[in-house]
Amino acid sequence: MNPVTLLPFIVLIGAMFLMTRSAKKKQAAAAQMRNEMQPGTGVRTIGGMYATVKELHDDTVVLEVAPGVHAIYAKNSIGAVLDDAEYNRIVHGDGDDIDGAIVPDDASSLTEAAEADEDSSDNAKIDLGKKAEADDVEPKDAEAEPKDAKADEKSKDKADGEADAK
Repeated sequence: MNPVTLLPFIVLIGAMFLMTRSAKKKQAAAAQMRNEMQPGTGVRTIGGMYATVKELHDDTVVLEVAPGVHAIYAKNSIGAVLDDAEYNRIVHGDGDDIDGAIVPDDASSLTEAAEADEDSSDNAKIDLGKKAEADDVEPKDAEAEPKDAKADEKSKDKADGEADAK
């Protein structure tokens, strides 16, 4: 056989080998991470739920999702094992100060500032109601003036056709 005809097959087999090798490495790293879990460790499931490990079994793990609420999960459903600092930051909100910004619990501080600005300005309020002159205008007859040129032509053709019929 010609070596040129075998080249695409060799490249394909090589690509498949490299892809399966990297996937196996990822699976091995995930299995090692799951095996290193200890009771009391914070975890994130593949569904995005944060919980604390309570018990470990062969293929399952008991997670405390809320104080006093336990759920049994498969070990494969653990997406990440978190260190204590990261778990506390995410779940309990520890250390979430953003440049010392203080966020109010309600919007009253925002509206008080707007009312103070409104009172201090001498802007006259704008009247959005209808003016009296608009009531004096007589409405146009809808049949007297068509809305577009095509409708105007159709009405003329119709009138011509009726005149021809008589």
